[in-house]
Amino acid sequence: MTLSNDIKSQLQSYLELLESDIVLQVCLGDDHNSQKMDEFITEIETMSDRISRESITLERIPSFQVSKKGEASGIIFSGIPLGHEFASFILAILQVSGRAPKIEPDLIDRIRAIDQKLQFETYVSLTCHNCPDVVQALNIMSVLNDNISHTMIEGGMFQDEVTSKGIMSVPTVYLNGSEWSSGRATIEQLVDKVSGPLSEEAFADKGIYDVLVVGGGPAGNSAAIYAARKGLKTGLVAETFGGQVMETVGIENMIGNLYTEGPKLMAQIEEHTKSYDVDIIKAQKVSSVEKAKVITLTLSNGAVLEAKTVILALGAKWRNINVPGEAEFRNKGVTYCPHCDGPLFEGKDVAVIGGGNSGLEAALDLAGLAKHVYVLEFLPELKADQVLQERISQTDSITVLKNVATQEILGDTQVTGLRYSDRESEEEKTISLEGVFVQIGLVPNTSWLIDSDIELNQRGEIVVDKQGATNIPGIFAAGDCTDSAYKQIIISMGSGATAAIGAFDYLIRNPISD
Repeated sequence: MTLSNDIKSQLQSYLELLESDIVLQVCLGDDHNSQKMDEFITEIETMSDRISRESITLERIPSFQVSKKGEASGIIFSGIPLGHEFASFILAILQVSGRAPKIEPDLIDRIRAIDQKLQFETYVSLTCHNCPDVVQALNIMSVLNDNISHTMIEGGMFQDEVTSKGIMSVPTVYLNGSEWSSGRATIEQLVDKVSGPLSEEAFADKGIYDVLVVGGGPAGNSAAIYAARKGLKTGLVAETFGGQVMETVGIENMIGNLYTEGPKLMAQIEEHTKSYDVDIIKAQKVSSVEKAKVITLTLSNGAVLEAKTVILALGAKWRNINVPGEAEFRNKGVTYCPHCDGPLFEGKDVAVIGGGNSGLEAALDLAGLAKHVYVLEFLPELKADQVLQERISQTDSITVLKNVATQEILGDTQVTGLRYSDRESEEEKTISLEGVFVQIGLVPNTSWLIDSDIELNQRGEIVVDKQGATNIPGIFAAGDCTDSAYKQIIISMGSGATAAIGAFDYLIRNPISD
């Protein structure tokens, strides 16, 4: 194989940052995949005098281990780390060479304190934009702690292994031979899962914030940046940093940027937020909010944070269809991300639930992989843009079923079919298939506010005024969790800025002493 000039140029600049010599320890066979990996390693080796190769025996063929010269490493790539995993490969060789990972010092200390042997294996697809977060996090843990090792396994190259283990969603992580985790996760969440969450005492000395933002998506980060720029003591607490944007692959309507991808955009936003004095608290879920003299937020671990004003930027999540079988077969054929999990359904029959833009885009993506794609739309007509409908009509491997209601997802240990009814004739039919991709829109992450005094509309959205203020003085909201007419990244960013300025004006009019 031959790396493109763009990839070579990108790689060359990073290889200049190597702090010590690297050995790529390769395990190859006589098969076609081994030949491709041999070509990949050869190209990498020729690009730097600090990189060499040697042959060793590893569990899977083909594979290679990234090691510092004279020292064994716990980082193995079973598969060629291109696509979204190319960044994982670059970071691995840099960090193994001695460059410090860009994580907080207290998190480094927690990783180094792990005293148990942990052998992680992560099954990925190269088209998955969520997989690199997990791969890179576990690689960092392997670099920092000799008790930890990690192998990235490319599902397309080791399809028999994926099939035998019944893996139908990526990333899927095995720990010491047993399934341990599935789906996107941050390094903070993974460390919590290994060593337990932080105690209440870790939050005892935070003091009172002027502005405390809840949510780590575009709205939350925009609010934090605007608040910090006003000179306010600002904190940001998020269960999952990045929010729903991390699920977005192609973004072509971010003004001033012809094309970007969700994870890349959020990495840039996080770097921007960190350039200001913002106390970022990751992997922490807020369970309640109460207003007295100051506003108190209680975290799921029992810790309490205090603030003069709060901005709720809670975002949204994929809406469930809430039929029998959906929860039972989640990650066993039921999935919500065609980009991540689509390659696992190559040559199989699948269904997409939803005829909006996201549903038809998913169907078109899957049509190049799956044997056949069924699109089920509840309404008599599709809701998607006409250009997408025209492309669907010209794709032979896609069948559109309109005016139908999904009744049940069928299966045993994994999905085997789907039962639906014709809404006009009430006739019920069954389709035999192996995957169901749910694409019916979003629901705001506000269920924990139902019993609070904060006003929600019938859709569960937080009602705000033109300053981003809720009905509770001092509590503001922004982004997709609010009753804004449109849900777009750029609109969320604007509403975050509005809420921050609204909070600043509120504090001027209502000064609260610490």
